[in-house]
Amino acid sequence: MLSRVADSLYWMSRYLERAEHTVRMLDVNFSMTLDPSSTSEDARWRRLLLALGSRVDEWDGDSYALVHTLTHNESNGASIKSCIASARENARQVREEISSEQWLQLNRLFHLVTNGRQSAESQQPEDFLSAVLDGLHLFQGVTDTTMSHGEGWLFIQVGRSIERASSIAALLSAYELGAAPASPSEETPAGSHMFLEWMGLLRSCTAFEAYCNVYTADLTESQIVEFLLLNKDFPHSVRYSVDRLREALLALEQESGRLAPQELVRVAGRLQAALRFVEITDVLQGGVGEYVGMVMRECRQIHNVLYRDYIHYSVQTALAM
Repeated sequence: MLSRVADSLYWMSRYLERAEHTVRMLDVNFSMTLDPSSTSEDARWRRLLLALGSRVDEWDGDSYALVHTLTHNESNGASIKSCIASARENARQVREEISSEQWLQLNRLFHLVTNGRQSAESQQPEDFLSAVLDGLHLFQGVTDTTMSHGEGWLFIQVGRSIERASSIAALLSAYELGAAPASPSEETPAGSHMFLEWMGLLRSCTAFEAYCNVYTADLTESQIVEFLLLNKDFPHSVRYSVDRLREALLALEQESGRLAPQELVRVAGRLQAALRFVEITDVLQGGVGEYVGMVMRECRQIHNVLYRDYIHYSVQTALAM
């Protein structure tokens, strides 16, 4: 596969995953404003900006203005509209590599966010966010059922997995920074002042029902962090994403007919092992922020090595393939 094709598919997937993560967080934040809590609305929106990697000073006290910035502001490269537009542009450049159904659904999404400004600025932006989320989920389903699961599909999985692992890690880091200090061994259920915040964290990852199936509805910090960070079966946990990432990288070796770059396999395997064999007590004792910071650094390293070995490789490397 041409490196430019792999690059476009990889970034198409990352941009769409980034848009989905932003939609979920905005939707959850809006719904939480209807519930009383000791955590102020100001703190929640600042935490959201921190989790998205945006400047905290973008929050000026107007939640609807902030939603507009994060949905339709074209000058904001992290806005939902910018992400979907960038994904569509990457898909357009490799139109022959994706199915007609994928292209049609991505165009529907693009026109929804382009022509849906009035909906986003209405008094019920939740309807607009829900429609975008449905469209993003539909695109994922269409991709899995209409595209050949070869090299192109694997690069899509790599992009989605890296973006998801990084996003969940950043979200956990933001909650750790905004939470009250707690003892590492604390196992008591969250009090009423924290229950809504922990529930919002789980809902931001579509994880509340799945968490309750494993731990019941008693929310504790250690169990929530363990579920979102280390659970091997939940699709929006960091460990699950990293497991799928390494599987896709190893599958690329077979599909491409050449040995997988050793450093890429090593870095991905190192992160997978760190998530597979660590105990939650060790994570809490060392600090959740410190641990997820390591996860984000490793994801960036995987991205850099992936680019070096698959996208921007040298002529000598290409001749040796």
